[in-house]
Amino acid sequence: MSQTFLNSANRYLFLLLAAIGLFQPLTAAAKPRHPNIVILFTDDMGWGDLQCYNPKGKAPTPHMDRLAREGTLFTDAHSPASVCTPSRYALLTGRYCWRSSLKMGVRQQWEPCLVEKDRLTIGKLMQQHGYTTAAFGKWHLGWTWSTTDGKIPKPARGGDYRKTIDFSKPISEGPLSRGFDYFFGIVGNGLSYSSLIENNQPLFQGKGKPPEISGVSKELLKEPWNNDRTMPLLNDKVVWYIDLQAKKKAKQPFLVYYAMTAPHNPIMPYGRFKGATGHGGYCDFVHQLDHCVGQVLAAIDRNGMADNTMVILTSDNGSPGYWKPGSAVGSINKAAGHATNGPYRGLKGDTWEGGHRVPFIVRWPGKVKAGAKDDRLICSVDLMATFAKLVGQKLPRSAGEDSHDLMPILTGKSSEPLKRSVTHHSIIGMFAIRKGQWKLILGNSSGGFSDGAFKPAPDAPPGQLYNMTDDPYETRNLYHQRPEVVKEMTAKLKKLRELGRSTRRVQKKS
Repeated sequence: MSQTFLNSANRYLFLLLAAIGLFQPLTAAAKPRHPNIVILFTDDMGWGDLQCYNPKGKAPTPHMDRLAREGTLFTDAHSPASVCTPSRYALLTGRYCWRSSLKMGVRQQWEPCLVEKDRLTIGKLMQQHGYTTAAFGKWHLGWTWSTTDGKIPKPARGGDYRKTIDFSKPISEGPLSRGFDYFFGIVGNGLSYSSLIENNQPLFQGKGKPPEISGVSKELLKEPWNNDRTMPLLNDKVVWYIDLQAKKKAKQPFLVYYAMTAPHNPIMPYGRFKGATGHGGYCDFVHQLDHCVGQVLAAIDRNGMADNTMVILTSDNGSPGYWKPGSAVGSINKAAGHATNGPYRGLKGDTWEGGHRVPFIVRWPGKVKAGAKDDRLICSVDLMATFAKLVGQKLPRSAGEDSHDLMPILTGKSSEPLKRSVTHHSIIGMFAIRKGQWKLILGNSSGGFSDGAFKPAPDAPPGQLYNMTDDPYETRNLYHQRPEVVKEMTAKLKKLRELGRSTRRVQKKS
């Protein structure tokens, strides 16, 4: 029997086995069945901070602009609340935070975990489908510290809650118990105010000389510690993790939830970014954040992962506007014209658009249209249902109660708006609801940080109604002019609060 015949026969056998799925080529470049997912969740970054949203912005954002060119930019996307902790809870669970035990405000750094033990999170969901999961950065959902007296630490006079914490012992009920295989980050804002945690173990309290940390530049670990190194330290670790996944022989898909600490106060740009924009520390910090995004994208690119990685960039709420009295005064040169929340009314904490209309960009080459803009109403609470659809999971009724599947929108299979409403919730617990063109606010103020500068007239209506198609900047209150819409929207909000969910049905398998 000739060698030519044997080679030909082997080739046909290979093709036959491959066709029926019994043979998979064993190559280093083999892709996982499902895409990797990287969520870049910025902190207090407003709609107008990115030049792809606001070309007049004074902070250069070339890497985030690149994401927009290579993916789809959503112009009417919202955070689930206008302040930090509630938006994080909702993103991870697919459930509005006001349905939890936290009805207003944020979780304090000494308090236990807000996410219920038995609640499905996006981390747990993806673990069930073969993903390895990692969380980085600002957790801000609480965990249980080990303490010297066995009690929950309380803030002493002067605000330091750390006096009874035993930093030699591990935390519990943190990210590792809520769906993440690996964690590297901090409980709240600024390492100097909390502690650096790896998995469950405290590593460093933000004073003195930091320990050696694999994957982190030695320049960042010099003594004495300065809080301006928090963001680059966290970013180094995310890049390290992506490189680590690329080196694994078993190509397991991964989910990275990266809760960035910028551009939230303290405004502390690092190194060459200080003064880089000429428009104040805030713009410098946004520019540095963009550089960090670029480093993550570079890690994805050099490891050949770009085509099989979904990257999602969004923010936990709008910007508080750091030129305001009482904030980091002078960190934005207001005269330069950098509108952090774009043309929208309001600030972080508010029910007005500036509090919760945020950047939202998705890149997934070959699946999500590149260079597109989409004006449909979406919310980051929708990630749970979207990921469930991605892996073919039917969500139980006890999970993702407010999450809507975005896959038809992302993949271009639908040109219609989602049949949904979005609830807005302020820092003091004020409600608003958006459905279609209408937005109803149940109160005559902003419900948040803008209240100090906004005083409604004595005869002001008890609520606010805006036509967001005709008046997206909320300048004309139609509460008295359209009582039938007020009645309909009030009833809608009452119903979805009483039902315990805002989705019509559990998600179907793909």
